Amino acid sequence: MNKAILSILGRDRPGIVAAVSRALTDRNCNIENVSQTMLQKEFAGIFIVTMPPGMSIADLHREMSSSLEPLGMHIYTKPCEGGEDDCEPENSEPFVITTKGPDRKGLVAGIAEAIARHGVNITNLQAVFKGGNDPGDNIMIYEVDLPATFDRRAFTRDLRARADALHLEISIQHRNIFEAIHRI
Repeated sequence: MNKAILSILGRDRPGIVAAVSRALTDRNCNIENVSQTMLQKEFAGIFIVTMPPGMSIADLHREMSSSLEPLGMHIYTKPCEGGEDDCEPENSEPFVITTKGPDRKGLVAGIAEAIARHGVNITNLQAVFKGGNDPGDNIMIYEVDLPATFDRRAFTRDLRARADALHLEISIQHRNIFEAIHRI
């Protein structure tokens, strides 16, 4: 398959996803995955697409740029590397780690480094810092996949120690529990 990854950045406003998806559809590309968010007032979107036969990454980049740059969007394209076996799920379980506490430099780095030391992959991260000392205003949510054969006690102990050193409250929950608790 001829797949590409498009990263699209620009000032947020209504209609960006519509413009991107229309431009891709008009070029006979199929959107397979999308992750899109607004960071402060900036749009950030990542699209994995299947390109039609004969379309190159350079062709896709040129055509998407001509459609989206007039809207103030910046486009980065690259081939989607890896084979079909890369899509096979590993024997792991999804967990959610949340931290709250006063904002200061190094919070994301401190927690992410503790997670990485155990060989755990962060699959999604949301961090909202509004500044100040109100812990409720500074929240980080890490979604991670914990391998089935893994020392969860050591992982939890290390994360709690790191959070304490950073003056953060921390919670580690299986994603099913997290979602059940936070369901609207």
